[in-house]
Amino acid sequence: MSAPEDRARRILTEAPADLLVDRLGAELERSYGITRTELYQVDYRLAVLLPLHEGEPITGPGHPAWRCFDHQQPTVSDGVGWFPVGMRGERRGVLRLSPLPADPEALRDLDTIATVLGHELSAVMASTDIYRTARRTRRLTLAAEMQWELLPGRSRIRPSFSLAGQLEPAYAVRGDSFDWSDDGHRLWLSVVNGSGEGVAASMLTSLATHALRNARRAELSLADQAALADQAVYALHGGTQHLSALLLELDLAAGTLNVVDAGSPRLLRLRDGEVSEQVLDKQFPLGMFEGTDYREQRFRLERGDRLFVVSDGVIDATAERTRYGETALDRFLRRTGPMEPLDAVRSLIGDLRAFVAGDLVDDAVVVCLDWLGPQP
Repeated sequence: MSAPEDRARRILTEAPADLLVDRLGAELERSYGITRTELYQVDYRLAVLLPLHEGEPITGPGHPAWRCFDHQQPTVSDGVGWFPVGMRGERRGVLRLSPLPADPEALRDLDTIATVLGHELSAVMASTDIYRTARRTRRLTLAAEMQWELLPGRSRIRPSFSLAGQLEPAYAVRGDSFDWSDDGHRLWLSVVNGSGEGVAASMLTSLATHALRNARRAELSLADQAALADQAVYALHGGTQHLSALLLELDLAAGTLNVVDAGSPRLLRLRDGEVSEQVLDKQFPLGMFEGTDYREQRFRLERGDRLFVVSDGVIDATAERTRYGETALDRFLRRTGPMEPLDAVRSLIGDLRAFVAGDLVDDAVVVCLDWLGPQP
């Protein structure tokens, strides 16, 4: 680690939460002669890179900033450097720096510093709103604000898997959501196809998500996690409200997948370029009846398998009385093979927006999981 890089790290860890970029910029000017430092964050729709302080929003896919974001590699163009800002696979945006030093070692330092900035942004999110406020192109609905706060992130990478998810309409989503966690041995994933409107739908999804987390952290089996969430929703609503969910538990050593389908979104598998729907034992949605007993199913994944979980809002998206449908979905999913999961999710949502010529009317959730195989 070089001395300037070490100082920049220390500056970031010691800076007030709202001044991370300002303090970093001052240090980069002293150490590297960089006079302009700006953070561009990706918005909730994954469609625009928005500056924290000054500059125009960046939308064009051919822009160096988007090449940096998409490929997660530093990009230099016309003396301006763009460096990916993220943490453990969660892409937050890019750091714009100019003028750039000519020393290749300095460029490597700056790439590392941008990653450190990503970690520090994650650390301070709970104590300031300035970064969340700056990454939205318009106001979120109250229900959408609640849903985004509920998420664990939008992407996650470990040696054995890569994972990403997205909600749509991003600024007005109501009841659809997803959640995940891993402990190095297992990955847990839940996808909720919520029901209802506005804040009531968001509150129902929040209750189910927290009940599932509570059961998971108590180290209950997947079936018991579903049963506890089912009881929590039924106890409050007595069967008048319920919601569909898909629960998955992946053994990261064996590649075995346990599944509980509670009236769930669809589970699709892309293997060797072919898409197939995983046939599941459909059980009652969470909260529909009192005391439902849930059963787990087990499947074995092959190295390189890609799983998609999609809610009804994807297949039922309609434009001029035409449904998007299973055929269009299968065709598009086959095209995502070379993409990273976040790019695959973003591309599918973008295709849906183009199909309906705007924002979706109904909620849609898409989650993509790549199984890369057991690791030493």
